[in-house]
Amino acid sequence: MFRRLHEGVAVPITVDGRSVEAREGDSVAAAMLAAGITICRTTVQGAPRAPYCMMGACFDCLVTIDGVGNRQGCMVKVASGMRVDRDTRRVRRRRRRRRSRGPRRGERVRALRPLDRAAG
Repeated sequence: MFRRLHEGVAVPITVDGRSVEAREGDSVAAAMLAAGITICRTTVQGAPRAPYCMMGACFDCLVTIDGVGNRQGCMVKVASGMRVDRDTRRVRRRRRRRRSRGPRRGERVRALRPLDRAAG
């Protein structure tokens, strides 16, 4: 369906722990589509969403790139060693479990000030 205009240098990236070969100059969304990964995220109801406009208008290609969430995959160019995580139900469940366990060892937790102290 899609055809590359030019063949760039192969760049290794990781999508959900799976090694994928992208081409230099590709956007993250284009690299995922070329590798056969069509679903970027799911809605709250669980409906799958895929890159749609490929120009940053629709926000259907939101992914986590190198630990930074809610990045538009169609607007970010691939880089060697890039880590991409899709925001699917499985990923959200893992995050929820991690939050419910509390802070990891060594993490600081900010204490919230009581409202009466904050007001006075």
